[in-house]
Order: sequence, then C-alpha cells, then structure tokens
Amino acid sequence: MHHRHRRIPPAEGTLGVLLPGMGAVASTFIAGVELVKKGLARPVGSLTQLQTIRLGKRYENRAPLIKDFVPLAPLERLVFGGWDLFADDAFTAASKAEVLRPDQLAAVRRELAAVKPMPAVFDPAYLRNLKAAHVKSGKSKMDLAEQVIADIEAFRKKNSCSRLVMLWCGSTEILPERSACHESPEAFEQGLRDSDPAIPPSMIYAYAAIKCAVAYGNGAPNLSADVPALVEMAEDAGVPIMGKDFKTGQTLMKTTVAPMLKARMLALTGWYSTNILGNRDGEVLDDPGSFKTKEKSKMSVLDSILEPERYPDLYGKYHHKVRIDYYPPRGDAKEGWDNIDIRGWLDMPMQIKINFLCRDSILAAPICLDLVLFLDLAQRAGLKGVQEWLSFYFKSPQCREDLKPEHDLFIQHLKLKNTLRLLMGEEVLDHSGLDYYDAQKGAAPSFPAPRPAARRRAAKAAR
Repeated sequence: MHHRHRRIPPAEGTLGVLLPGMGAVASTFIAGVELVKKGLARPVGSLTQLQTIRLGKRYENRAPLIKDFVPLAPLERLVFGGWDLFADDAFTAASKAEVLRPDQLAAVRRELAAVKPMPAVFDPAYLRNLKAAHVKSGKSKMDLAEQVIADIEAFRKKNSCSRLVMLWCGSTEILPERSACHESPEAFEQGLRDSDPAIPPSMIYAYAAIKCAVAYGNGAPNLSADVPALVEMAEDAGVPIMGKDFKTGQTLMKTTVAPMLKARMLALTGWYSTNILGNRDGEVLDDPGSFKTKEKSKMSVLDSILEPERYPDLYGKYHHKVRIDYYPPRGDAKEGWDNIDIRGWLDMPMQIKINFLCRDSILAAPICLDLVLFLDLAQRAGLKGVQEWLSFYFKSPQCREDLKPEHDLFIQHLKLKNTLRLLMGEEVLDHSGLDYYDAQKGAAPSFPAPRPAARRRAAKAAR
C-alpha cells in the first residue's frame, strides 16, 4: 500500500487568479474556463483536466485522470482579476482579440464583463511599441510595488480568496542586463526605492506576489523572477515561482522534433524558423529590443537538447535562424514555417519542412490553466522557490543558476508526472522494465496469475 510522501491540504475555498496583462491570452483563458464551467466547451489541451497518469506496473491498470489523482482546485472555485495597460474588461478585450467566436463570447458575456482590469505598472523604456492608457503613477518603483500589493490584498478580501496565484500574461519586455540590484533581496528593495532602471514592470509584479505569499508564474521571456534576489525571497517566503515564456507554437515543434534527431543520431546542418503574427504580441515584437528578448528564448532550445559539446560532428556547426514578422491581417492566427536541413547515413542530405498554422492564445490558454492549478498545488504541498518540474510549459525554463535548463519535451513531461507521483507517495516510473524479467535473479518474470476467464480464453485459443 502506498502512502503520500507528504500530506497536501485540500483545495478548499476560492482560488484567486491574478493576471498582469489581460489581452488575447488572458481573455481567452478566462472565457474558456467560464465556458467549461457551464458545460459549453471542453478544456482541450489541458493536462490537468484531460490527461491520465499511469501508477505502478502496466498490468495493474491504474491510470486515473490527473485531476482525480492530485488535489487540484476545481474550476468552479476560480475567480479572476488582474491589471492591464488598457481599461477594457475581459469581454471587450476578448472581442477585440477575435480569437473566439462571437457566439462563444456571448454565452459568457456577463462573467467576462465583470472582470475589469486594475491600472497597470508601465515603463515605456521596456515596452516601446504600446501607448498605455490605464497606468499607475508613483513616486518610486517601491511606491508602485506597494500599490500592486494593496491591489492584491483588496482582491483577496473582496473575493474572499483562500489562496491566490499570479500568472504574467503581459507583453515581452526589453531584456535588462543583470545588475547589482538583482543580486540580493536587500539590493533589490533598495533598487525599488531608488527606481533603478534595471527593474522592469514584470519584476515589480513578481516582487509584490512574493511579498503577499502568492505563487508566481511568468508567461513571457522577461527576466521577471529569474534573478537571485527574487529566487531567494521566494524560497524564504515559501512561495513557488516558475517561468519563462509559454511554450506554444514553433518552439513546441522544436522541442518535439529536435529530441527525435538526437535520439536517432541524425545530423543537423541548419534550422530556419520564421513566424507571421498580427496580434498585440506581434506589434510588441516588432520593436527590435523586445524581439531580442524573444529571440534569446527561442534560440536557447536547440543547443540544450542537441548538446553540440558532446556531439560536435553532428551538431557542432549547424546554422540557426529565427525571424518574427508582424503582419496585422493575420491577427492571433500565427503561422510558423520551419525548414530543417539534416544529414543521415553517409552524410546524405535530407530536409524536414513544417508549416504550423496555429492560434497563439488557443495554445496558451490551457497552459495558463494548468500552471495556475499546479502552482497552487505546489504551494499547498510546501514546495518553494523555482519549480523546475513545470518546465514542460515553458520555452526558456527557469532552473537553478548552476544548471542548464532541460528543453526536451518528453523528459519534461516525465519529470512533471514523476513529481506528481512523488507528491502522492507513488513510485516514479523509469520505464526500464527490468523488474519484469528478474534479470539479476536469472528467474522467470513474475506476473499476476491470469483470472479464470483469461485462462479459459487462453485454453480455447490453444485448442
């Protein structure tokens, strides 16, 4: 009989979901949850809602849904709030984004219209292509952080929340250089008081969340909580944090195809990627500074998976090119083109071409749901600091500074499920299968005795 590794308190009461950035991704996420609550849609793409998890040996046939295995908050207990640079409520934002059909939005209009954003923290030095119209003003960045903290506590009280999670769904900031103010909690708080230019808005939100003991996830490639000061604060406060950059379209393809190349020892000569998108994210990324942040997130994937330092002949000299083109007519319907030049047996050349016509917000919304539920689970389980087991959801996963992030989608997936098994006192799976063959004992494998009906079928088949 298995016992839980630790007792996880049940997900009782209301879970507040706070979203800095309430544009296409956030409004699609909220609308989807409200539609699912009403039984009008399915949460396709969500592991927490639809995926099973194998427990024990294959012949045990134990494979409950993840949501039935671990104590996740039920969707009916989620309430939403957040901040945005524009005053549009969630219904207006979703209508403008044109991700969902009008009839879908009409069915949850009342729920979406009730979600009105609070004024956001804004710094034009970090977001050049947007003209903000709904922003906070303050004497210093510490003043702005204290305003966000007050917003969090007011939301908690108004909605009688038992727990809160914050998930950054805002735009890609220009990436700051690592600065002295990022190195320790004391230096960071002094930087806030001094309005240090190396502290972008996303860090102010991360700081406020940690100070309020609110789990924090970062869905953009911004530095955000990925600095020593905020990691230390999160660990001291017992707060789970994780980022960076939701893994949705083209990078999802890369972290799927690249492991195949490496598993088969197929050489890579070049990988050319281009993206066409026309939503607000595309407008922001049209600025070279914001694009550079996103490019860094996208470019880091292949080297980590392919390990050119170990396989220099196969992966030491490939050419990797990434482009993002803002094309307004495309809206949220992003198109990703990949041309992959590979070499096989005797170095003979081959090509792989991928044309992924996806919808950014449709792929991101289930990620938002899973991260909200898993970050809340992590906090109730007593996990704190960087939650590397959630790397599955990110392009540029946050990890310990002395480690390289794991980008292989399949390793990430196994790590996620094994963490859930450990939390619930189940054995982790290594899929070796050696115990089936009793290799060390030299004995025949031991399986459960067939049931009588199975024995009768086997005898009949033998006749």
